[in-house]
Amino acid sequence: MSAERVTAQYNEEFRTPGSALPTVAQHVKEFSTLAPWHGEYLARPLFVAEREIHDFADDLQHLVETLFSLPDRMFGGDLEAFRSALGISDGHWEVIRRFGDLLPPSFGRADMYHDGTSFKLLETNLGSESGGWGLASEMSQAAMEVDAFADFARRNRLGYVHPVRAVVETLRRFGAPVAPGREPVVAMLEWRGGMTDYGELWRNFQSALRSAGFDILLAEVSDVHERGEALYLGDTKIDVIYRAFVPDQIADEPDGWDLVAPLLRAHRAGGTLLWTPLSSNMFANKACMALLSDPARRRNLSEDECRLIDRVLPWTRLINTDALKTDTDLVDECLERREQLILKVNARGGGVGVVVGWETDDATWRRALENSAAEGCVVQQRVIPRPELVVDPVSGETEEWHAAYGMFYTPDGCAGTYAKVVPAGSGSIISIAAHAKARSAAVFHQSERPVWGEVPAVGELPADAAK
Repeated sequence: MSAERVTAQYNEEFRTPGSALPTVAQHVKEFSTLAPWHGEYLARPLFVAEREIHDFADDLQHLVETLFSLPDRMFGGDLEAFRSALGISDGHWEVIRRFGDLLPPSFGRADMYHDGTSFKLLETNLGSESGGWGLASEMSQAAMEVDAFADFARRNRLGYVHPVRAVVETLRRFGAPVAPGREPVVAMLEWRGGMTDYGELWRNFQSALRSAGFDILLAEVSDVHERGEALYLGDTKIDVIYRAFVPDQIADEPDGWDLVAPLLRAHRAGGTLLWTPLSSNMFANKACMALLSDPARRRNLSEDECRLIDRVLPWTRLINTDALKTDTDLVDECLERREQLILKVNARGGGVGVVVGWETDDATWRRALENSAAEGCVVQQRVIPRPELVVDPVSGETEEWHAAYGMFYTPDGCAGTYAKVVPAGSGSIISIAAHAKARSAAVFHQSERPVWGEVPAVGELPADAAK
């Protein structure tokens, strides 16, 4: 049975008088490890084909590997030329270089839309600052605790991967050199004031990790101090810092370097390890996607790599001050194709700075291109999400929603999926922070194999399942 048919069957059973399926969202909302998070949930989980998830995960892994090779293959190893193309300022570049480790681990959350045919990558969100791991893990687990849903999952072979368990294994391996024979002490560090803005998200992450048998401390950079060659929170030595701050926070604040100096010294001494270097932020820069997408820059990529890029990445082009001055053809194309394009600022996330071409007029679009060029931005081909049909539990009406899927990944491969959704026609930016009607949704993959519930990560599927 296809994922579409599973959805149709779920909605039919959802409407059946006396069905317990309408209680799933409320059970998720009341689930103990989700208590720190006060967001809203879609009336049902979303369903995708396991084969689609596996294929996209495989493509994503190879695409990220290609991203890491860009400095060598497109710029001859000249990191100054690479960072100039990305529009990284001197201050931000100094932060990245001081912390070293220019080749980061493959760890983050890829955001994508499904256009009705396949998944299309929108952003890589490389780095430990990407959120949603705990939310994705616990929504799926909570849904499986409702007997009616567990029965539906069994009958339709619905599985999910628990992202937090993948994080636990990753952190245990990473921390082993400084915590031999014991569990590493891990502290998630936000920037100063960050727990006020993102505390809900990180407390949910902490609850999910504890539920998986792994503890993590939550703090801000100003809370830790240096002792010997390591960092401490109070009297507790920290083995691993799980970074939730980014280079611009260090570079843009007058005392930014003072705040991170103890961390930098402990990192260099090896007493406290930093999970995901700040160079992750460099490779997550949206300009990297434009470099991959532009055929004029792909001379050193293989035909297979180019086919993969074109398969998963929408048409994306880099717009900066030089492009406005020298590449008149590109500028003219962006002006002519306004209704098919969206503008995104290279180093910003959460929908900040986004200008939607099909929701603006010609003059506003031109100004947006000109104003954003100085900071560096990309224009990207519009991807129209397929409609996700959801039964409203109050009215009983079937509604269309649009989903932005998030695929979590670690060095071992795909580590699970979740979705953010908004009502179709209510706006083009699918973001929990920027959309009052946004909801979160668990994602289950439909398998042809006789399995259901929590399953190994996609990268760990048995050989016969990956055929």
